[in-house]
Amino acid sequence: MLPLQDIRVLDFSTLLPGPLASLILAEAGAEVIKVERPGAGEDMRGYPPHLDGGSGSFAILNRGKRAIALDLRAPGAAQSLLALAPTIDIVLEQFRPGVMARLGLGYEAWRAANPKIVYCAITGYGQDGPRALEAGHDMNYQARTGILSLTAGADGSPGVPATLSGDIAGGTYPAVVNLLLALRRRDRTGEGCFIDIAMAENLFTFQFLGLAMGQGAGAWPGPGDGQLTGGTARYRVYRTADGRYLAVAALEDKFWQAFCAIAGVPGPLRDEARDPRATVAAAAERVAAHDSAWWEAALEGKDTCCTLVRTLEEAVRDIHFQARGVFARKVEIPGHVLPALPVPVVAALRTPAPSARAPRVGEDNRAIIRGSDN
Repeated sequence: MLPLQDIRVLDFSTLLPGPLASLILAEAGAEVIKVERPGAGEDMRGYPPHLDGGSGSFAILNRGKRAIALDLRAPGAAQSLLALAPTIDIVLEQFRPGVMARLGLGYEAWRAANPKIVYCAITGYGQDGPRALEAGHDMNYQARTGILSLTAGADGSPGVPATLSGDIAGGTYPAVVNLLLALRRRDRTGEGCFIDIAMAENLFTFQFLGLAMGQGAGAWPGPGDGQLTGGTARYRVYRTADGRYLAVAALEDKFWQAFCAIAGVPGPLRDEARDPRATVAAAAERVAAHDSAWWEAALEGKDTCCTLVRTLEEAVRDIHFQARGVFARKVEIPGHVLPALPVPVVAALRTPAPSARAPRVGEDNRAIIRGSDN
């Protein structure tokens, strides 16, 4: 038995945070019903890559879900959906605060129809507060919470984040964690609840060291000066002779000494407490003395916490991830089969189906809204 196989989710969310959360629930056995606008469906259906009229991005985020299409502003739309309430366990949405209530589909309406419903709203800044209605995307949340300031390069300009931490780390994962906690509490009390997920504030969790330093010692980190933001020779990225890069994360002394021995960093310069800049310069010089192939061979089998920086294409083909079957599952769209998006659900708790397809817009309207499974 899958842990969520008796759970039914009505998902109003779009793009990334909510759909990824409901994908994780679906992979653990939940029945996820995606609610979209009629016609084109949600915006992610228009995202690249475009494969025979379908979106690869949409497909990997909505693998194995069902789909209904409904104009939420149309007369009777709210009533049609609320009629499903006795069969629904989770309602998931990511509109701005107040939108669902104006549509007649807010938490109070669902609770009146089914007190056991767990209602989860994902927003940028939460349901209340001065910024509750402020528009934003992932980079805005990283900027607002100080993370972006720590990515500044040599010219002092922050870099564009390569990962959507606000959406996934601040939105998706906290939503899933809190939904599971709410379901566990419901098992014991019989009561549902409202879950307020604020993506921006959840990013502070990932700055535990900077918060401890700043709030505890008054030493707020800046770009390039924190232990984990380039302030030590032991935790930096160095350029190799052929223009590749080596990620050195040798924080513990045993790893640092092992790296220095392989690199040939002179003994006196291995102690960065004497002259931090000289140690950084020496490490950079020694890394730059060899190309990436040399480094890969020299580090093989050695405990140094040093890794050649991979491209995404190289990473996907890595023998370890291939051996672990990270990309073994598949998602089907017309005319194409893609590797499914890896999600953090272990095999013992995940649907065994190796392949599933993404739903077409509104394909389950008749079966779900009219109460027929045929």
